[in-house]
Amino acid sequence: MPAPSTKLSAAGFLITLAGSILFSTKAVIVKKAFADIKIDALSLLTLRMVFSLPFYVVAAWLAGRNENKASLTNKEWVQVLLVGACGYYLSSFLDFEGLRYISAGLERLILFLYPTFVVFINLILFKQKINKLQWVALCLTYTGIAIAYAGELKLDHSQAGFYLGSGLVFLCAITFAIYTAGSGRLIPKLGATRFTAYSMLSATAGIFIHFLIQNNGKLESLSGPGYWGFGIAIAIFATILPSFLISNGMKRIGSNNVAIISSIGPVSTILQAHFILGEPIIMAQIVGTVLVIIGVLLIGWRSQSTTAKN
Repeated sequence: MPAPSTKLSAAGFLITLAGSILFSTKAVIVKKAFADIKIDALSLLTLRMVFSLPFYVVAAWLAGRNENKASLTNKEWVQVLLVGACGYYLSSFLDFEGLRYISAGLERLILFLYPTFVVFINLILFKQKINKLQWVALCLTYTGIAIAYAGELKLDHSQAGFYLGSGLVFLCAITFAIYTAGSGRLIPKLGATRFTAYSMLSATAGIFIHFLIQNNGKLESLSGPGYWGFGIAIAIFATILPSFLISNGMKRIGSNNVAIISSIGPVSTILQAHFILGEPIIMAQIVGTVLVIIGVLLIGWRSQSTTAKN
């Protein structure tokens, strides 16, 4: 089976860039929802999936008809369900809960650690050694996070739950790294559209079950004033469109190029949070962001060079 292309086509670049910027709006929309309406993280996450579900049902049906792929084996079904639940249920829940306590800019920086966790997953599970350049990249990335975090700490240290929120988003980055590593192995087998649709359906089922259990099967907490507007916004602009754009970009230009282009995410979130939410931009945040992006770019560049040699 041929590997995804590593050529950086104009279409692939623009599709991936658009998807990355749209994904970066998620934290801003969530913070805006928490500020403007009285809603908890699980209810907002459930609304996100309620409005996303019809699109993924249609996508799954079309993918099953149009993509020239063999039927899934029982093992592949289990893998897709587990990876999807990890990436868009557990990861999203941790992320939304974390955003209750920390800024959108800091959330995006911590979440952007996930490529480094992918490196560690490959080391532990697939015995892929970490070379000198990757160690340098890891050191730069975590130094950047430390600098940015120290700056945020001076601003938000008195905010209740600051450390809890940081820890939840850190766990989110780990679970999303598991999703990323798993998707990279499943997409070539299933096709990008079918994998995205099936994994999102799996996550949706997990979220709905969690919500019904927590609310004793009642749906009243999904009907507050302004709830549907935020639910639709986060479903369309921060979930459906970017998930399909990123999957299509991965198919066109390969996961390494996608990871590199996605480096725009933290910068986009910080700027949006500043102009929309009024979050300050501080020097520590700028320095930390630059170091994190350089580290992630080095990891992506090294991975791409290794792939080209194989």
